[in-house]
Amino acid sequence: MVDMSATPRPGSPSPEQLRYAGILGGGLKAGLVVLIAGFAAALTGALPLQVPFETLSRLWALPVGDYLRETGAQTGWDWLALTGNGDVLGLAGIALLAGISIPCLLALVPLYAARKDWKYLVITVLLSGVLTLAASGILVSH
Repeated sequence: MVDMSATPRPGSPSPEQLRYAGILGGGLKAGLVVLIAGFAAALTGALPLQVPFETLSRLWALPVGDYLRETGAQTGWDWLALTGNGDVLGLAGIALLAGISIPCLLALVPLYAARKDWKYLVITVLLSGVLTLAASGILVSH
Protein backbone atom coordinates (compact mmCIF):
# COMPACT_ATOMS: atom_id res chain seq x y z
CA MET A 1 0.00 0.00 0.00
CA VAL A 2 1.31 3.43 -0.89
CA ASP A 3 1.69 5.91 1.98
CA MET A 4 -0.29 8.92 0.73
CA SER A 5 0.89 11.14 3.60
CA ALA A 6 4.59 10.90 2.78
CA THR A 7 6.22 13.80 1.01
CA PRO A 8 7.25 12.65 -2.45
CA ARG A 9 10.87 12.83 -3.52
CA PRO A 10 11.63 15.31 -6.31
CA GLY A 11 10.78 13.71 -9.63
CA SER A 12 8.59 11.00 -8.08
CA PRO A 13 4.81 10.95 -8.54
CA SER A 14 2.69 12.83 -6.02
CA PRO A 15 -0.04 11.08 -4.00
CA GLU A 16 -2.61 12.73 -6.26
CA GLN A 17 -0.92 11.37 -9.36
CA LEU A 18 -0.72 7.88 -7.87
CA ARG A 19 -4.39 7.86 -6.86
CA TYR A 20 -5.56 9.24 -10.21
CA ALA A 21 -3.39 6.76 -12.12
CA GLY A 22 -4.59 3.82 -10.04
CA ILE A 23 -8.24 4.55 -10.69
CA LEU A 24 -7.58 5.38 -14.33
CA GLY A 25 -5.74 2.07 -14.78
CA GLY A 26 -8.58 0.10 -13.20
CA GLY A 27 -11.18 1.92 -15.29
CA LEU A 28 -9.15 1.35 -18.44
CA LYS A 29 -8.98 -2.39 -17.76
CA ALA A 30 -12.70 -2.60 -16.96
CA GLY A 31 -13.65 -0.58 -20.04
CA LEU A 32 -11.50 -2.72 -22.31
CA VAL A 33 -12.93 -5.94 -20.84
CA VAL A 34 -16.50 -4.74 -21.47
CA LEU A 35 -15.60 -3.48 -24.95
CA ILE A 36 -13.91 -6.75 -25.94
CA ALA A 37 -16.68 -8.85 -24.38
CA GLY A 38 -19.30 -6.95 -26.36
CA PHE A 39 -17.32 -7.29 -29.55
CA ALA A 40 -16.76 -11.02 -28.98
CA ALA A 41 -20.43 -11.57 -28.08
CA ALA A 42 -21.49 -9.75 -31.23
CA LEU A 43 -19.10 -11.67 -33.49
CA THR A 44 -19.85 -15.10 -32.05
CA GLY A 45 -23.59 -14.60 -31.81
CA ALA A 46 -23.54 -15.19 -28.05
CA LEU A 47 -25.73 -12.11 -27.72
CA PRO A 48 -28.20 -10.84 -30.31
CA LEU A 49 -27.38 -7.75 -32.34
CA GLN A 50 -29.35 -4.52 -32.22
CA VAL A 51 -28.24 -3.83 -35.80
CA PRO A 52 -27.30 -6.82 -38.01
CA PHE A 53 -23.85 -6.61 -39.60
CA GLU A 54 -25.33 -6.99 -43.09
CA THR A 55 -27.23 -3.71 -42.81
CA LEU A 56 -24.55 -1.55 -41.20
CA SER A 57 -22.98 -0.20 -44.38
CA ARG A 58 -26.37 0.96 -45.69
CA LEU A 59 -27.48 2.41 -42.33
CA TRP A 60 -24.28 4.34 -41.64
CA ALA A 61 -24.93 6.49 -44.70
CA LEU A 62 -28.35 7.61 -43.39
CA PRO A 63 -29.08 10.84 -41.53
CA VAL A 64 -29.23 10.20 -37.79
CA GLY A 65 -33.02 10.49 -37.58
CA ASP A 66 -33.47 7.84 -40.28
CA TYR A 67 -30.84 5.63 -38.66
CA LEU A 68 -32.59 5.80 -35.29
CA ARG A 69 -35.97 5.08 -36.83
CA GLU A 70 -34.77 2.07 -38.86
CA THR A 71 -32.67 0.49 -36.11
CA GLY A 72 -34.80 1.25 -33.06
CA ALA A 73 -31.66 2.66 -31.43
CA GLN A 74 -32.18 4.77 -28.33
CA THR A 75 -30.93 8.29 -27.70
CA GLY A 76 -29.58 9.76 -24.49
CA TRP A 77 -29.08 7.25 -21.69
CA ASP A 78 -31.90 5.01 -22.92
CA TRP A 79 -29.31 2.93 -24.79
CA LEU A 80 -28.35 1.33 -21.46
CA ALA A 81 -31.54 -0.75 -21.63
CA LEU A 82 -30.17 -2.36 -24.81
CA THR A 83 -26.85 -3.63 -23.39
CA GLY A 84 -28.16 -7.17 -23.69
CA ASN A 85 -27.26 -6.83 -27.37
CA GLY A 86 -23.65 -7.57 -28.26
CA ASP A 87 -23.13 -4.48 -30.39
CA VAL A 88 -24.60 -2.19 -27.73
CA LEU A 89 -22.60 -3.87 -24.95
CA GLY A 90 -19.46 -2.70 -26.75
CA LEU A 91 -20.76 0.86 -26.45
CA ALA A 92 -20.93 0.42 -22.69
CA GLY A 93 -17.18 -0.22 -22.72
CA ILE A 94 -16.63 2.95 -24.71
CA ALA A 95 -18.83 4.91 -22.28
CA LEU A 96 -16.86 3.53 -19.35
CA LEU A 97 -13.59 4.56 -20.99
CA ALA A 98 -14.96 8.02 -21.77
CA GLY A 99 -16.30 8.61 -18.27
CA ILE A 100 -13.48 7.31 -16.09
CA SER A 101 -12.07 10.81 -15.60
CA ILE A 102 -14.94 11.73 -13.28
CA PRO A 103 -14.24 9.10 -10.58
CA CYS A 104 -10.51 9.80 -10.96
CA LEU A 105 -11.10 13.48 -10.17
CA LEU A 106 -13.54 12.81 -7.33
CA ALA A 107 -10.98 10.55 -5.67
CA LEU A 108 -8.66 13.55 -5.37
CA VAL A 109 -11.15 15.58 -3.34
CA PRO A 110 -10.30 13.94 0.04
CA LEU A 111 -6.57 14.43 -0.57
CA TYR A 112 -6.97 18.12 -1.33
CA ALA A 113 -9.41 18.60 1.57
CA ALA A 114 -7.06 16.90 4.07
CA ARG A 115 -4.23 19.13 2.87
CA LYS A 116 -6.51 22.19 2.92
CA ASP A 117 -5.52 22.90 -0.68
CA TRP A 118 -8.69 24.87 -1.39
CA LYS A 119 -7.74 26.06 -4.86
CA TYR A 120 -7.19 22.58 -6.21
CA LEU A 121 -10.20 21.28 -4.30
CA VAL A 122 -12.50 23.86 -5.90
CA ILE A 123 -11.03 23.29 -9.37
CA THR A 124 -11.41 19.51 -9.01
CA VAL A 125 -15.01 19.73 -7.79
CA LEU A 126 -15.96 22.21 -10.52
CA LEU A 127 -14.29 20.16 -13.24
CA SER A 128 -16.03 17.00 -12.00
CA GLY A 129 -19.33 18.88 -12.06
CA VAL A 130 -18.81 20.16 -15.60
CA LEU A 131 -17.90 16.68 -16.87
CA THR A 132 -20.90 15.13 -15.11
CA LEU A 133 -23.20 17.79 -16.50
CA ALA A 134 -21.83 17.23 -20.00
CA ALA A 135 -22.30 13.47 -19.69
CA SER A 136 -25.84 13.84 -18.34
CA GLY A 137 -27.22 15.13 -21.63
CA ILE A 138 -29.06 17.98 -19.91
CA LEU A 139 -27.36 20.57 -22.12
CA VAL A 140 -28.31 18.85 -25.38
CA SER A 141 -30.43 21.00 -27.69
CA HIS A 142 -33.10 19.33 -29.79
